[in-house]
Amino acid sequence: MKNKMLKGIGLAIITALVIACQPKKEEETAAAPVVDKEAIKAELQTMESAFADAMNAGKPESIVYYSDDVVSYEQNAAPLAGKQAVDAKLADQVKNMGSGNKISYTANEVFPSSDGNQVVELGSYKLVDSTGTKKASGNYMALFEKRDGKYVCIRDMGASDMPKEEKK
Repeated sequence: MKNKMLKGIGLAIITALVIACQPKKEEETAAAPVVDKEAIKAELQTMESAFADAMNAGKPESIVYYSDDVVSYEQNAAPLAGKQAVDAKLADQVKNMGSGNKISYTANEVFPSSDGNQVVELGSYKLVDSTGTKKASGNYMALFEKRDGKYVCIRDMGASDMPKEEKK
C-alpha cells in the first residue's frame, strides 16, 4: 500500500515536471515587433510634405492622406465627417491661401502604438508669403492607422497659434 502511494506521488511529480518543462506556445515566445519611431516619423513627414506640395500647387484633389472615414475637427465649427467633406474644406483653403503664399507642415513628434499600426503625430504648420513673412501658423494633432500597408489619417485637429484679429 505504501509502495503504491509512493509510486503515485512519484508519477504525479514526474507528470508535473514534464508539463512544466514544455516549450511555451509560439505566441508567448514571439518577440514583440520592433517599432522604428524615426522611420515612422520620416514616413509621416514625407506625407506632410506631399500634402503641402499639393496645396501649394493648387491641387488639393491630388492629396492622398485621409481615409474615407476620416473625422476632422476644426476651430469654431462642427467636425467634418468623411473624405468628401475634408476635400471640400481643402479646396476652399487653397482658394483662400492667397497668391504666392506657401504652406508647410512639420511632423514634430510621433507616438506609435506598440505594434506600429496606429500613430499619433503632433505637428506644426506655417503659411508664408513670397518674401517669407509669416501669415499664419499653428499646431495640429493627427491619428494615423495603417491600412493596406500604408498610413492614412483617420482623425485630425488643428489650431492657430496666431493672435486673434479683433473685428472693428
